[in-house]
Amino acid sequence: MRVLVPEGSEFAAQGSADPIAEILRKCKTIAVVGLSSNPLRPSHEVTEYMQGAGYRIIPVNPNETEVLGEKSYARLEDVPEKVDVVNIFRRAEEVPPVVESAIRIGAKVVWMQLGIENEEAAEKAKVAGLAVVEDACILIEHRKRAGELHK
Repeated sequence: MRVLVPEGSEFAAQGSADPIAEILRKCKTIAVVGLSSNPLRPSHEVTEYMQGAGYRIIPVNPNETEVLGEKSYARLEDVPEKVDVVNIFRRAEEVPPVVESAIRIGAKVVWMQLGIENEEAAEKAKVAGLAVVEDACILIEHRKRAGELHK
């Protein structure tokens, strides 16, 4: 896992040695790129958990019309509301255009799920002012911190 937080970011809060906790505490709207309606897919399980934990979920997948009771959008640019976190369930080589879209829509965080890393895209996001989490499962990270997130 790698976490990049730009200088002066709200996730580099004074006294917080855990930017992931800050992200999970402050960001409530998550656009999930590559979210599948298939309950056997990791994207579905992870997102269903986050939805149950109180996060607003926005599916982004051109092959879906609705996932977990939410309208799915073909592209991040089609989402009509503010997105805090862009959670990516795509192969590493498919990450750069997603990061560019995340920058364009003004997201605060790009989160690449477990096993997904793209150093070039991560650096581009950080330079644009976004926090970046690579190679980490948002469900696992939320579970680790569940007790402290509601303080």
